[in-house]
Amino acid sequence: MSEKTEALRRDLGIIEEKLMDAEKQKRLEAAGYKVGNTSDFLGLTDAETELVEIKTRLALFAKEQRKINNLSQETLAKKMGSSQSRVAKIESGDPSVSLDLIFRALLNTGVTRQELASIILNSDDNETQKLMSN
Repeated sequence: MSEKTEALRRDLGIIEEKLMDAEKQKRLEAAGYKVGNTSDFLGLTDAETELVEIKTRLALFAKEQRKINNLSQETLAKKMGSSQSRVAKIESGDPSVSLDLIFRALLNTGVTRQELASIILNSDDNETQKLMSN
């Protein structure tokens, strides 16, 4: 495992999960509120939910890798043959950003195929929420 991957995993371990506690959820439900997740609210299919999770994790990983490598958004953009604003959109999870562009950003920060596979395979709600709270 590379130093970059170890650093990301260490950071993920430090970030605490911020989920509603069970008691608060029970109080809300007793008051007539429906408690669910984003996928339920938006009516996403399982496939759509999975795609959003993967894109979000990859985008957040791209930002982390850029910072680990001490690259500015502008420097990374030049390496990719893109613009600083596109890098900012990648990092913010803009839905107009293609997976191709996210992969180009990651590969230009030195991420390996194995690291990409690990991020995709380990994609789940809890880890995505931890990354997003960072």
